[in-house]
Amino acid sequence: MTMSKWTVDTAHSSIDFSVKHMMVSKVKGAFQQFSAVVEADPTNLETANIDFSIDVASIDTRNADRDNHLRSADFFDVEQYPTMTFKANKIVKTGEDEYNVTGDVTLHGVTREETFSVTFEGLAKDPMSGAEKIGFSANGKIKRSDYGLTWNAALETGGVLVGDEIKVAIEIEAAKEA
Repeated sequence: MTMSKWTVDTAHSSIDFSVKHMMVSKVKGAFQQFSAVVEADPTNLETANIDFSIDVASIDTRNADRDNHLRSADFFDVEQYPTMTFKANKIVKTGEDEYNVTGDVTLHGVTREETFSVTFEGLAKDPMSGAEKIGFSANGKIKRSDYGLTWNAALETGGVLVGDEIKVAIEIEAAKEA
């Protein structure tokens, strides 16, 4: 195959995360609004161009008060930093349909290089639309303190309210542009 442009199907895609809460459990959430530019040859993903943009205000942890606090200056400060971005700059095949994708994450005004483990899930023809579709799964983790997101509260029993490590899980389905 050749390099093609793929449009992310947000109805069949997700950007999810989890973070330790009170040292005893995990809070999960998702970003509901995002877009991506993906130019790829599914037979050789090492040459792909991947560029994500996430509307940070679209955070959803299933708790309105917590989501509003996360949007505030204590955390994301969405008025000053409305988007989080990722731009791939190195893709290395690590196994059958497995890749390490390294790129620049920009969050809260800070840009750092991060690596995500990506699995190419396959290529199929959509029986409803006839469009070619590809799928990817990605996993990784970032430290929120690396991006200046340091708000926290000490617990009486020791430890802190919010963990530093954020686990990220991404599922992408994209349609080949005509």
